[in-house]
Amino acid sequence: MSVAFRRESDDEHLEPKFELPIPPGPNLVTARGLALIEEKVAALEALPEPGEPQKRDLRYWRQRLATAQLTPAPEGDEAGFGSRVAFRLNGAEREIQIVGEDEADPHAGLLALSAPLAQALIGAGEGDRLAFGGRPEAIEVLRVG
Repeated sequence: MSVAFRRESDDEHLEPKFELPIPPGPNLVTARGLALIEEKVAALEALPEPGEPQKRDLRYWRQRLATAQLTPAPEGDEAGFGSRVAFRLNGAEREIQIVGEDEADPHAGLLALSAPLAQALIGAGEGDRLAFGGRPEAIEVLRVG
């Protein structure tokens, strides 16, 4: 019989189910980030009858919890993971905290460690002027805490 006339299962026409991608590198988290991951796992585990999307999310968050590396903010005056940094960029003053991938929320001033701006600020101290976006001395670090 020709392949054109055989009945295919309905599953062949469904959208493929992909796992959520795990960001590369170590899973560094602040204390707040670890608590957020734990809350997500608890909320998903509490669902009475989770569907496939919720099961996929639960697999992701369990993996993130299992690989979480609680990292305290650095001591001293150099920006690092967990630091709050105030800076001037393009004439505007901003303050951000450098956090893990799952905790990042740029609108709330929480930048992922992998973000280009966070990478530019790592290792900087108060008064440093840093290159960014192809411009020398584009960032002036005002405060590190």
